Parts: sequence; structure tokens; C-alpha cells
Amino acid sequence: MQSTRAHLMNLNLNFDPFPVLQTSRLTLRKPLLSDAAALFRLRSDDSVLQYLDRPKMASLDEAREFVEKIHDNLDNNNSINWAITPKDTNELIGTIGFWRIEKEHYRAEIGYMLFPEYQRRGLMQEALSEVIAFGFNTLNLHSVEANCNPANVASILLLEKNNFVKEAYFKENYYFAGKFLDSVIFSLVNTNPTIIK
Repeated sequence: MQSTRAHLMNLNLNFDPFPVLQTSRLTLRKPLLSDAAALFRLRSDDSVLQYLDRPKMASLDEAREFVEKIHDNLDNNNSINWAITPKDTNELIGTIGFWRIEKEHYRAEIGYMLFPEYQRRGLMQEALSEVIAFGFNTLNLHSVEANCNPANVASILLLEKNNFVKEAYFKENYYFAGKFLDSVIFSLVNTNPTIIK
């Protein structure tokens, strides 16, 4: 008797060769050690980190270690991050990725950041929609999660534009820089997953 229980297909977490993604204005490529200086500027920028609630990078060496950690996570199929680059320069202007993949749940948490001078141009919309499509169509994810500071209105509007829905609001569940902070969880479910029976 054939089982009627449906299962998602296996996750496709082979990141070798690295999947370079293209949008109309952007190339999403593998972060390189040569990006360390730009990553250091990005992850030590007060404006960029305003709602991310994480410590600033303290040195260029820390940025290099961060790139190496990205590569290690790629090699172990634990996460994938892209450098966001304009097609005409190939210089890192931001990052986006599934930085935590819950393999047993077919779920990943997405994160992104962009230099302030490139914000409000629709660039993150391009990157986000391409990465989500990759997550569902290539990685075979069932759902994507985003964890936001409730004050980060721009990020929340971006998620809602991409059909994420609010799953939960956690009151003072996060301690950072001497304060208890709230978190809002958004998710997007793949409504047309490929299944096997």
C-alpha cells in the first residue's frame, strides 16, 4: 500500500561551485578575502548596525576571520552568504544570505545589510527576491524566517512587500548593550514545494 504521507525533497545544500546569482543591476557572488576592508566598513557602520543589535567589527583582522567563517560554513553546508555587488564595479556594497539553515525543518533564516548610500534604490528588493527564489527552487527550502528589531520599519516593509507574514512578537527576549530588546519574527512559506510520496 502506497503511503499518502508527503515528504519534501531532500535539501540541495551543495555550494560547490558557488552559485552566483544575477539581477538586473546586481551580481551576488561569493565573499572573498579581498572584500575584508569593505566588510569591515559595513559591519562597523553605525547607520547599518542601528537595528541589527550586534557588536561592531573591531578590526580588519576580524573581517578576514568573518570571511573565513563564511567559507567554512559553505564547506560544511551550514549556511550561504553572498556579497552584493553592482554589475559595473563588482565591489561589495552589502551582504545577504541564509546564515542559519535548519536542515531537519527545511527552514533557513535570512539576513541582509547594505551600505546607506545604496539604500532606498530598490537594490535590496532585487537581491532578496533572487535569494528567496534560489532558496525555494534550488535549495528546496520549505520556509524562510527573518528576525527583526520592531523599530526597523524599512526592513519590515521590505519583508511584507515580499509576502512575509508576522509569526511572533517576542517581548524583551534579547539582551544587547545593557538593554532588553523586542524581536519580531517574519516568515515566508513555499506554497508549491516539490514533494515525493
